[in-house]
Amino acid sequence: MEAHPTDVWQTQSNIKENVLFRTPKNEEERAFVAGACVRKLGVKFPAVLDEFENPTEQAYTAWPDRIYLVDRNRRVVYKSKPGPFGFKPDQLATALASLRNSGQSSVLLPQQTVPPATGGAHRP
Repeated sequence: MEAHPTDVWQTQSNIKENVLFRTPKNEEERAFVAGACVRKLGVKFPAVLDEFENPTEQAYTAWPDRIYLVDRNRRVVYKSKPGPFGFKPDQLATALASLRNSGQSSVLLPQQTVPPATGGAHRP
């Protein structure tokens, strides 16, 4: 399931799952929608929210979807091809094993910011 704004690109799966939101107009609305989607999807890993102007998305070319693995030094050690067709679980597993073997197996998100490649910040 993906959440698409009702006023931009509504999908049948959103209607069926009752995931119906208009495009957020500010960070507070965006945070509300993101939280609702995390709960509805049952996401079990830390989710972060980009600033309203999307500097992280732009810095990391995260659209349409990407998977990144970031080490403790905040270096990108794995970047998938655009998803979902570019997601290769075996490649990610290899990158995770390599990171684990390097002694960096427990990577935690900082409480305040994770700087993207070219400025900006994530909010936890």
